Amino acid sequence: MTTERAGILPYTLRTIAYVRRMRPADYGQAIVTTVVGSYPQPEWLIDRKRLGERLPPRVRARELWRVPEPFLEEAQDDATRIAVQDMERAGVDVITDGEMRRESYSNRFATALDGIDLDEPGVALDRTGHENPVPRIVGPIRRARPVEVRDVEFLRSATDRRIKITVPGPFTMTQQAQNDHYADERSLAFAYAEAVNEELHDLKAAGADVVQIDEPYLQARPERAREYALEAIDRALEGIEGDTVLHTCFGYAHIVHDRLPGYPFLRELNDCAATHVSLEAAQPDLDPELLRDLPDKTILLGVLDLGSQQAETPEGVAERLRRALEVVPPERLVAAPDCGMKYLPRELAFRKLEAMVAGARLVR
Repeated sequence: MTTERAGILPYTLRTIAYVRRMRPADYGQAIVTTVVGSYPQPEWLIDRKRLGERLPPRVRARELWRVPEPFLEEAQDDATRIAVQDMERAGVDVITDGEMRRESYSNRFATALDGIDLDEPGVALDRTGHENPVPRIVGPIRRARPVEVRDVEFLRSATDRRIKITVPGPFTMTQQAQNDHYADERSLAFAYAEAVNEELHDLKAAGADVVQIDEPYLQARPERAREYALEAIDRALEGIEGDTVLHTCFGYAHIVHDRLPGYPFLRELNDCAATHVSLEAAQPDLDPELLRDLPDKTILLGVLDLGSQQAETPEGVAERLRRALEVVPPERLVAAPDCGMKYLPRELAFRKLEAMVAGARLVR
């Protein structure tokens, strides 16, 4: 029996059973579901063992790809189709491309900008405290061309569901660079914000229903964040209409094991321009009372623990959502995984998504 038939199909049948037990009115009131960004890349596309043994790349890491460059884009297209099909079969409402074209969540965009030296990269401390090669800033940061527009166009052609695309945020990219050009971090962050804003306008025009900026370093470096992060984030989102998401987290469960408690830079996010805030919440067992700090935002709540090698049950997901609903009204709550699905086996990631969707439909 194939892995797909043995591992994925039974969970699909269980999800269908849950849906069939629901009345039409119940389905209409179900909590919306989405993903944060990434989904497991196929083994034939990327060397998953090497990917999992290293820190997330900040400069290019072409050695991770198994497919030669002339055929890589076509292979990434095929992998994107697989990711989209998995999310659709799991029943996810708002989907992404699974970030199939990325070596990490940030380096595809960050390394495509002018003003950086990748031949002689710099060094910065990762949030684990280890040194990691990073872009070295040697001139003005500028976006010379759209970076992810084709990604959105391809995703839009592959599904009729609502779609989301992610871009690294200006504060986090500043923390993931060696600044040898700008007078200070604030100036660099605003240059990044200009580039992100230009990209987001093009991504919306290309068909993205939702755009998200990833800012994990808000949680890791709150003191620096208080100096300039909100202003840079607001500049990045300026003029962007519709749903805009700001994602922050504790770092990938696969990599960051020693975690700071709580979100020291959370209350401040209620004043940012994003309409939604995405929080990792399952693995850290986040106290839902903390969500009261975001009374004006829709919350994308992490309900899947990606540090666990076991798939959640729908009932377990529903319980996490019900706890949050004691604080947040249902119209401001969206179910999502914690971040970093790319490091999971695909079969496990799919089963977790199915449990998330089934659990969200139990909460009505």
